[in-house]
Amino acid sequence: MTEEKLKEIIFRELRQIAPEADPTILDPDENIRQALDIDSYDFLQFLIAIDEAIGVDIPEADYENVFTLRGLLRYLEVRVG
Repeated sequence: MTEEKLKEIIFRELRQIAPEADPTILDPDENIRQALDIDSYDFLQFLIAIDEAIGVDIPEADYENVFTLRGLLRYLEVRVG
């Protein structure tokens, strides 16, 4: 799966969680939760939606690796293939 396709899925799922926010303006190294004002429950729901959309489970132990767009993309790219 390409990076662009992953971004499309990520942005779609972020819009479901934070419809008033524009995830496309995220800086790649910006904390997603802080930038879009998403609480921990909504972020968890976002990660579950990512798993359902592309089939990559993100265990709690790996959450520190997926708080930024760049980190999330890298994490997913390695696991999606």
